[in-house]
Amino acid sequence: MTEATTTANTDAPASRSSRDKLLVSALACFDEHGLTGMTIEQIRRQANSSIGSLYHHFGNREGLIAALFLQLLDDQLAWSRTAIDAATTPYETLHALIHGYLDWVTHHPVEARFMYAARSEVARGENAAALKEKNRQRIGLLLAVLKAGIKSGSIRSLPPETFASLLVGPSENYCRAWLADRVQGKPVAHADVFVDAAWRAISATPCE
Repeated sequence: MTEATTTANTDAPASRSSRDKLLVSALACFDEHGLTGMTIEQIRRQANSSIGSLYHHFGNREGLIAALFLQLLDDQLAWSRTAIDAATTPYETLHALIHGYLDWVTHHPVEARFMYAARSEVARGENAAALKEKNRQRIGLLLAVLKAGIKSGSIRSLPPETFASLLVGPSENYCRAWLADRVQGKPVAHADVFVDAAWRAISATPCE
């Protein structure tokens, strides 16, 4: 099992350490039992925590799942943030995003499986607004780059939802297949292929 990237900060207060232990334990229980099979009691025992502490930090099981999902969204973005910030063109930004995403999934398969399994539950639950805002912040930079590319004529003018399907869809489909053991090649090994395909799909000019 891959340990969660939500490891405890040793300089944080005890309450934060307890919270992080519960998040790491939830991921471990997911890895062993699946999303529908893991229980509050399993997570509590794994974290050597009390039921009261769990409910204090997260309110309920749904809140715990949402907190882990949102934390992993942040971890995923942080994985490639340096490359994204260094990008100066739409193509470089696209390259950094896709490479970073595929590299993160390759190195964090348990976390990625959790995110795929929990996404719809979080999107439908009490934390749907928090997830929507988190995604808005995450894609804000990309949308700004795409708008600049459209204005300069280097990128086709397409609806935002179409961009999302073209840029992320193929990579996500491959990652799902890899995580389900339907394909063998690690996602990051195919990153350049997915970057090239995404750029060809949105570019108004020949691929760089």
